[in-house]
Amino acid sequence: MVSGNEKIRIQNLHAFYGESHILHGIDLHVLQGELVTLLGRNGSGRSTTLRSIMNMVGRRTGSININGSETLDLPAHRIAHLGVGYCPEERGIFSSLNVEENLLLPPTVRSDGMSVDEIYEVFPNLFERRFSQGTRLSGGEQQMLAIARILRSGANILLLDEITEGLAPVIVKKLGDVLLELKKRGLTVLLVEQNFRFAAPIADRHYVVEHGHIVEEVRKDELEAKTPLLNTLLGV
Repeated sequence: MVSGNEKIRIQNLHAFYGESHILHGIDLHVLQGELVTLLGRNGSGRSTTLRSIMNMVGRRTGSININGSETLDLPAHRIAHLGVGYCPEERGIFSSLNVEENLLLPPTVRSDGMSVDEIYEVFPNLFERRFSQGTRLSGGEQQMLAIARILRSGANILLLDEITEGLAPVIVKKLGDVLLELKKRGLTVLLVEQNFRFAAPIADRHYVVEHGHIVEEVRKDELEAKTPLLNTLLGV
């Protein structure tokens, strides 16, 4: 359910890695309970937008407001304590630990994190594999574990980067079901995604990023009319 409660508002965001100017005035917002995607070609600035929200780039200017607080000058760990969970493309699970040990490891950033039992309800695959080492998990299981760890910490705003990349269609569908379940629970998701077929049925809105700018915003109810434009912009 989408409420009028704004969880993220980004205005005129510029981001730099050294001398490289990557984002050129990004403007976007995400409401509580929304699932919003950042679509675009590789190198367009989508992942840098997520990293900028977490203050993991060289330099940022502009405004990044999370839960009503300006975060431009906050370090990453303080941003996490506002309830933001970041799942990078490389997943970052501890491969020498088993699934349950991975789930018990994250620090609690907020008191309303999911219990391990709740995690297993949302991710039954992880329950079956709970004593398996990280190295023995499939790519899809590793991805589920990476998202589950964030939910354990109490984060209620999820920044997810290319979570379907390289995964089998059956696992991609399962991840779509998980995201819809998290939306139902009122969580907010900003998703960088290459797979438009995956994103289209589950997202409330799409932003198209090109050369560090947002060039188009498409609501769910505009999707059909704007699909030809999206195909052109995304090179589908």
